[in-house]
Amino acid sequence: MKKNLLGNSDLELSEIGFGTWAIGGGDWGMGWGDQHEPDSVASILEGLESGINWIDTAHAYGFGVAEIAVGKAIREYGSSDVIVATKCGVLPEKDNKPTRFISRKTILEEVEGSLKRLGRDYIDLYQIHWPNPPENLIEAWETLQELKKAGKIRWAGLCNCWEDDLKTLHGIAPITSNQPMYSMLDRSIEKEVLPWCELSNTGVIVYSPMHSGILTGKVSQQWLDDLPPNDWRKHKTDHPVVSPLHSKDGLQAFLILQEELRSFAYQRSITVGQLAVCWSLSHSGVTSSNVGARKKGQIVEPVRAVDSALSEARQKEIMSYILKFENKQKNG
Repeated sequence: MKKNLLGNSDLELSEIGFGTWAIGGGDWGMGWGDQHEPDSVASILEGLESGINWIDTAHAYGFGVAEIAVGKAIREYGSSDVIVATKCGVLPEKDNKPTRFISRKTILEEVEGSLKRLGRDYIDLYQIHWPNPPENLIEAWETLQELKKAGKIRWAGLCNCWEDDLKTLHGIAPITSNQPMYSMLDRSIEKEVLPWCELSNTGVIVYSPMHSGILTGKVSQQWLDDLPPNDWRKHKTDHPVVSPLHSKDGLQAFLILQEELRSFAYQRSITVGQLAVCWSLSHSGVTSSNVGARKKGQIVEPVRAVDSALSEARQKEIMSYILKFENKQKNG
Protein backbone atom coordinates (compact mmCIF):
# COMPACT_ATOMS: atom_id res chain seq x y z
CA MET A 1 0.00 0.00 0.00
CA LYS A 2 1.21 3.50 -0.82
CA LYS A 3 2.60 5.54 2.08
CA ASN A 4 2.53 9.31 2.56
CA LEU A 5 4.72 11.46 4.77
CA LEU A 6 2.71 13.02 7.60
CA GLY A 7 3.23 16.78 7.72
CA ASN A 8 6.53 17.86 9.26
CA SER A 9 7.22 14.43 10.78
CA ASP A 10 9.25 11.42 9.65
CA LEU A 11 6.17 9.19 9.90
CA GLU A 12 5.23 7.52 6.63
CA LEU A 13 1.59 6.46 6.93
CA SER A 14 -0.17 3.91 4.76
CA GLU A 15 -3.04 5.56 2.89
CA ILE A 16 -5.46 3.72 5.15
CA GLY A 17 -5.05 3.54 8.90
CA PHE A 18 -6.83 1.25 11.33
CA GLY A 19 -9.28 3.22 13.46
CA THR A 20 -10.39 1.81 16.82
CA TRP A 21 -13.37 3.95 17.84
CA ALA A 22 -15.72 1.05 17.11
CA ILE A 23 -13.88 -1.48 19.30
CA GLY A 24 -14.18 0.48 22.54
CA GLY A 25 -17.19 -1.51 23.74
CA GLY A 26 -20.74 -0.36 24.35
CA ASP A 27 -20.80 1.12 27.84
CA TRP A 28 -19.22 4.54 27.44
CA GLY A 29 -21.87 6.65 25.70
CA MET A 30 -20.36 6.71 22.20
CA GLY A 31 -19.86 2.98 21.74
CA TRP A 32 -20.93 0.80 18.84
CA GLY A 33 -22.41 -2.03 20.87
CA ASP A 34 -20.79 -4.80 22.88
CA GLN A 35 -17.36 -5.85 21.67
CA HIS A 36 -15.26 -8.93 22.33
CA GLU A 37 -11.52 -8.36 22.69
CA PRO A 38 -10.49 -11.41 20.59
CA ASP A 39 -12.51 -9.98 17.68
CA SER A 40 -10.79 -6.62 18.11
CA VAL A 41 -7.31 -8.14 18.16
CA ALA A 42 -8.06 -10.35 15.14
CA SER A 43 -9.36 -7.41 13.10
CA ILE A 44 -6.31 -5.26 13.94
CA LEU A 45 -3.96 -8.10 12.98
CA GLU A 46 -5.80 -8.55 9.69
CA GLY A 47 -5.37 -4.85 8.97
CA LEU A 48 -1.63 -4.98 9.66
CA GLU A 49 -1.24 -8.10 7.53
CA SER A 50 -3.13 -6.32 4.71
CA GLY A 51 -0.57 -3.53 4.50
CA ILE A 52 -1.81 -0.99 7.07
CA ASN A 53 1.14 0.31 9.07
CA TRP A 54 -0.52 2.62 11.60
CA ILE A 55 -3.27 2.43 14.20
CA ASP A 56 -5.33 5.30 15.55
CA THR A 57 -6.80 4.92 19.02
CA ALA A 58 -7.72 7.04 22.05
CA HIS A 59 -8.08 6.87 25.80
CA ALA A 60 -11.73 7.77 25.21
CA TYR A 61 -12.57 4.63 23.24
CA GLY A 62 -14.04 2.63 26.09
CA PHE A 63 -11.71 4.51 28.46
CA GLY A 64 -8.83 2.18 27.86
CA VAL A 65 -10.60 -0.77 26.22
CA ALA A 66 -9.40 -0.01 22.68
CA GLU A 67 -5.85 0.87 23.74
CA ILE A 68 -5.50 -2.45 25.58
CA ALA A 69 -6.63 -4.34 22.46
CA VAL A 70 -4.17 -2.36 20.32
CA GLY A 71 -1.30 -3.19 22.67
CA LYS A 72 -2.15 -6.90 22.60
CA ALA A 73 -2.46 -6.95 18.80
CA ILE A 74 0.90 -5.24 18.28
CA ARG A 75 2.64 -7.63 20.65
CA GLU A 76 1.08 -10.59 18.84
CA TYR A 77 2.04 -9.11 15.48
CA GLY A 78 5.63 -9.01 16.68
CA SER A 79 6.89 -5.95 14.83
CA SER A 80 8.24 -2.69 16.22
CA ASP A 81 7.44 -0.87 12.97
CA VAL A 82 3.74 -0.30 13.70
CA ILE A 83 2.99 3.41 14.11
CA VAL A 84 0.65 4.18 17.00
CA ALA A 85 -1.42 7.35 17.33
CA THR A 86 -3.57 7.98 20.36
CA LYS A 87 -5.38 10.91 21.94
CA CYS A 88 -6.06 12.79 25.15
CA GLY A 89 -8.80 15.17 26.19
CA VAL A 90 -11.94 13.05 26.67
CA LEU A 91 -12.56 11.88 30.24
CA PRO A 92 -15.18 9.66 31.90
CA GLU A 93 -17.88 11.21 34.04
CA LYS A 94 -19.36 9.31 37.00
CA ASP A 95 -21.70 7.33 34.73
CA ASN A 96 -18.79 6.52 32.36
CA LYS A 97 -20.12 8.93 29.75
CA PRO A 98 -17.50 11.00 27.91
CA THR A 99 -16.81 14.63 28.66
CA ARG A 100 -14.36 16.78 26.72
CA PHE A 101 -11.72 18.32 28.95
CA ILE A 102 -8.04 19.17 28.53
CA SER A 103 -5.54 20.60 30.99
CA ARG A 104 -1.89 20.11 31.75
CA LYS A 105 -2.72 17.93 34.76
CA THR A 106 -5.15 15.64 32.94
CA ILE A 107 -2.88 15.25 29.90
CA LEU A 108 0.08 14.20 32.04
CA GLU A 109 -2.13 11.60 33.71
CA GLU A 110 -3.64 10.40 30.43
CA VAL A 111 -0.35 9.93 28.61
CA GLU A 112 1.01 7.67 31.36
CA GLY A 113 -2.15 5.57 31.27
CA SER A 114 -1.99 5.25 27.48
CA LEU A 115 1.67 4.22 27.53
CA LYS A 116 0.91 1.52 30.09
CA ARG A 117 -2.12 0.15 28.23
CA LEU A 118 -0.31 0.16 24.88
CA GLY A 119 2.81 -1.39 26.41
CA ARG A 120 5.10 1.17 24.82
CA ASP A 121 7.87 3.51 25.95
CA TYR A 122 6.65 6.33 23.69
CA ILE A 123 3.73 7.27 21.46
CA ASP A 124 4.44 8.05 17.81
CA LEU A 125 1.67 10.63 17.43
CA TYR A 126 -0.17 12.12 20.41
CA GLN A 127 -3.26 14.16 19.59
CA ILE A 128 -5.62 16.48 21.45
CA HIS A 129 -8.96 14.80 20.83
CA TRP A 130 -11.20 17.89 21.08
CA PRO A 131 -10.20 21.54 21.73
CA ASN A 132 -12.32 21.85 24.88
CA PRO A 133 -12.47 23.92 26.94
CA PRO A 134 -11.06 26.49 24.52
CA GLU A 135 -9.44 28.53 27.30
CA ASN A 136 -7.19 25.53 28.11
CA LEU A 137 -6.10 24.81 24.55
CA ILE A 138 -2.83 26.75 24.57
CA GLU A 139 -1.83 25.18 27.90
CA ALA A 140 -2.66 21.76 26.48
CA TRP A 141 -0.61 22.33 23.33
CA GLU A 142 2.36 23.52 25.37
CA THR A 143 2.04 20.38 27.50
CA LEU A 144 2.35 18.21 24.40
CA GLN A 145 5.56 20.03 23.53
CA GLU A 146 6.86 19.18 27.02
CA LEU A 147 6.00 15.53 26.46
CA LYS A 148 7.82 15.62 23.13
CA LYS A 149 10.98 17.00 24.76
CA ALA A 150 10.71 14.37 27.49
CA GLY A 151 10.57 11.57 24.90
CA LYS A 152 7.09 10.40 25.92
CA ILE A 153 5.74 11.26 22.47
CA ARG A 154 7.49 11.70 19.12
CA TRP A 155 5.06 14.04 17.35
CA ALA A 156 2.12 16.20 18.44
CA GLY A 157 -1.14 16.62 16.59
CA LEU A 158 -4.71 17.82 16.91
CA CYS A 159 -8.18 16.55 16.11
CA ASN A 160 -11.37 18.39 15.21
CA CYS A 161 -9.68 21.79 15.07
CA TRP A 162 -10.68 24.67 12.82
CA GLU A 163 -8.57 27.32 11.17
CA ASP A 164 -8.44 29.90 13.98
CA ASP A 165 -7.18 27.38 16.55
CA LEU A 166 -4.77 25.88 14.03
CA LYS A 167 -3.23 29.29 13.35
CA THR A 168 -2.91 30.11 17.06
CA LEU A 169 -1.27 26.83 18.02
CA HIS A 170 0.97 26.73 14.96
CA GLY A 171 2.42 30.02 16.16
CA ILE A 172 3.52 28.27 19.36
CA ALA A 173 4.88 25.07 17.79
CA PRO A 174 4.43 23.46 14.36
CA ILE A 175 1.43 21.14 14.13
CA THR A 176 2.29 17.72 12.75
CA SER A 177 -1.30 16.77 11.93
CA ASN A 178 -4.97 17.56 12.28
CA GLN A 179 -7.58 14.81 12.31
CA PRO A 180 -11.05 16.01 11.26
CA MET A 181 -14.13 14.15 10.09
CA TYR A 182 -14.38 13.96 6.30
CA SER A 183 -16.76 12.08 4.07
CA MET A 184 -18.98 12.61 1.06
CA LEU A 185 -21.67 13.72 3.52
CA ASP A 186 -19.45 16.01 5.62
CA ARG A 187 -17.16 18.19 3.53
CA SER A 188 -16.95 21.12 5.96
CA ILE A 189 -13.13 21.04 6.11
CA GLU A 190 -12.73 21.72 2.39
CA LYS A 191 -13.23 25.49 2.57
CA GLU A 192 -10.62 26.47 5.18
CA VAL A 193 -9.04 23.57 7.07
CA LEU A 194 -7.64 21.53 4.16
CA PRO A 195 -6.17 24.57 2.34
CA TRP A 196 -4.58 25.88 5.54
CA CYS A 197 -3.07 22.50 6.37
CA GLU A 198 -1.62 22.14 2.86
CA LEU A 199 0.00 25.57 3.05
CA SER A 200 1.42 25.00 6.55
CA ASN A 201 2.79 21.49 5.93
CA THR A 202 0.34 20.02 8.43
CA GLY A 203 -0.72 16.46 7.67
CA VAL A 204 -4.40 15.60 7.54
CA ILE A 205 -5.72 12.29 8.79
CA VAL A 206 -9.44 12.01 8.13
CA TYR A 207 -11.82 9.89 10.16
CA SER A 208 -15.22 8.37 9.38
CA PRO A 209 -14.83 8.29 5.57
CA MET A 210 -17.81 5.89 5.53
CA HIS A 211 -19.73 8.33 7.71
CA SER A 212 -19.88 5.96 10.69
CA GLY A 213 -21.15 3.08 8.58
CA ILE A 214 -23.84 5.14 6.83
CA LEU A 215 -21.92 5.04 3.53
CA THR A 216 -21.56 1.28 3.23
CA GLY A 217 -24.56 0.58 1.01
CA LYS A 218 -26.22 -1.43 3.79
CA VAL A 219 -28.62 1.08 5.37
CA SER A 220 -32.31 0.18 5.59
CA GLN A 221 -35.06 0.47 8.17
CA GLN A 222 -34.22 -3.07 9.24
CA TRP A 223 -30.56 -2.13 9.59
CA LEU A 224 -31.54 0.72 11.92
CA ASP A 225 -33.91 -1.51 13.90
CA ASP A 226 -31.19 -4.14 14.35
CA LEU A 227 -28.63 -1.74 15.84
CA PRO A 228 -28.08 -2.65 19.51
CA PRO A 229 -29.45 -0.21 22.10
CA ASN A 230 -25.91 0.72 23.24
CA ASP A 231 -24.84 1.70 19.73
CA TRP A 232 -24.64 5.51 19.64
CA ARG A 233 -26.19 5.53 16.17
CA LYS A 234 -29.31 4.03 17.74
CA HIS A 235 -29.79 6.24 20.79
CA LYS A 236 -28.26 9.57 19.69
CA THR A 237 -31.03 10.27 17.20
CA ASP A 238 -30.30 14.01 17.11
CA HIS A 239 -26.62 13.56 16.18
CA PRO A 240 -26.06 15.22 12.77
CA VAL A 241 -24.45 12.08 11.32
CA VAL A 242 -27.49 9.88 11.88
CA SER A 243 -30.40 12.28 12.41
CA PRO A 244 -31.55 12.15 8.75
CA LEU A 245 -32.05 8.40 9.09
CA HIS A 246 -34.30 8.75 12.12
CA SER A 247 -37.10 10.47 10.22
CA LYS A 248 -39.30 8.87 7.59
CA ASP A 249 -38.61 11.48 4.91
CA GLY A 250 -34.90 11.68 5.72
CA LEU A 251 -34.46 7.92 5.48
CA GLN A 252 -36.40 7.76 2.22
CA ALA A 253 -34.23 10.50 0.69
CA PHE A 254 -31.07 8.76 1.86
CA LEU A 255 -32.12 5.40 0.42
CA ILE A 256 -32.52 7.07 -2.99
CA LEU A 257 -28.98 8.46 -2.66
CA GLN A 258 -27.71 5.06 -1.54
CA GLU A 259 -29.16 3.39 -4.61
CA GLU A 260 -27.52 5.95 -6.89
CA LEU A 261 -24.17 5.36 -5.19
CA ARG A 262 -24.65 1.60 -5.43
CA SER A 263 -25.26 1.86 -9.16
CA PHE A 264 -22.22 4.10 -9.62
CA ALA A 265 -20.03 1.73 -7.60
CA TYR A 266 -21.38 -1.43 -9.25
CA GLN A 267 -20.43 -0.13 -12.70
CA ARG A 268 -16.85 0.12 -11.45
CA SER A 269 -16.85 -3.27 -9.65
CA ILE A 270 -16.50 -1.75 -6.19
CA THR A 271 -18.79 -1.38 -3.18
CA VAL A 272 -20.29 1.80 -1.76
CA GLY A 273 -17.93 1.48 1.21
CA GLN A 274 -14.92 1.26 -1.08
CA LEU A 275 -16.21 4.22 -3.05
CA ALA A 276 -16.54 6.28 0.14
CA VAL A 277 -12.98 5.49 1.27
CA CYS A 278 -11.58 6.15 -2.19
CA TRP A 279 -13.43 9.48 -2.32
CA SER A 280 -11.93 10.54 1.04
CA LEU A 281 -8.44 10.05 -0.40
CA SER A 282 -9.13 11.97 -3.61
CA HIS A 283 -8.30 15.38 -2.08
CA SER A 284 -4.61 16.24 -2.41
CA GLY A 285 -4.50 17.56 1.16
CA VAL A 286 -5.44 14.23 2.76
CA THR A 287 -2.50 12.17 4.02
CA SER A 288 -4.39 9.08 5.17
CA SER A 289 -7.93 7.89 5.80
CA ASN A 290 -8.76 6.32 9.16
CA VAL A 291 -11.07 3.29 8.71
CA GLY A 292 -12.58 1.19 11.50
CA ALA A 293 -13.41 -2.51 11.77
CA ARG A 294 -14.91 -4.58 14.57
CA LYS A 295 -14.19 -8.12 13.45
CA LYS A 296 -12.06 -10.10 11.04
CA GLY A 297 -13.08 -9.73 7.41
CA GLN A 298 -14.25 -6.11 7.57
CA ILE A 299 -11.01 -4.21 6.94
CA VAL A 300 -10.06 -6.07 3.76
CA GLU A 301 -12.72 -4.34 1.65
CA PRO A 302 -11.66 -0.74 2.34
CA VAL A 303 -7.98 -1.68 1.96
CA ARG A 304 -8.72 -2.71 -1.61
CA ALA A 305 -10.28 0.70 -2.24
CA VAL A 306 -6.89 2.39 -2.56
CA ASP A 307 -6.53 0.91 -6.03
CA SER A 308 -9.73 2.62 -7.27
CA ALA A 309 -8.74 6.18 -8.14
CA LEU A 310 -11.55 8.63 -8.93
CA SER A 311 -11.17 11.02 -11.82
CA GLU A 312 -12.37 14.60 -11.48
CA ALA A 313 -15.34 13.79 -13.72
CA ARG A 314 -16.35 10.88 -11.52
CA GLN A 315 -16.03 13.00 -8.40
CA LYS A 316 -18.36 15.57 -9.96
CA GLU A 317 -20.89 12.87 -10.82
CA ILE A 318 -20.86 11.62 -7.23
CA MET A 319 -21.32 15.16 -5.92
CA SER A 320 -24.37 15.63 -8.12
CA TYR A 321 -26.06 12.79 -6.24
CA ILE A 322 -24.91 14.12 -2.86
CA LEU A 323 -26.07 17.69 -3.53
CA LYS A 324 -29.47 16.48 -4.67
CA PHE A 325 -29.85 14.63 -1.36
CA GLU A 326 -28.67 17.61 0.67
CA ASN A 327 -31.08 19.96 -1.11
CA LYS A 328 -33.94 17.64 -0.21
CA GLN A 329 -32.84 17.78 3.43
CA LYS A 330 -32.67 21.59 3.41
CA ASN A 331 -36.07 21.96 1.77
CA GLY A 332 -37.73 19.51 4.12
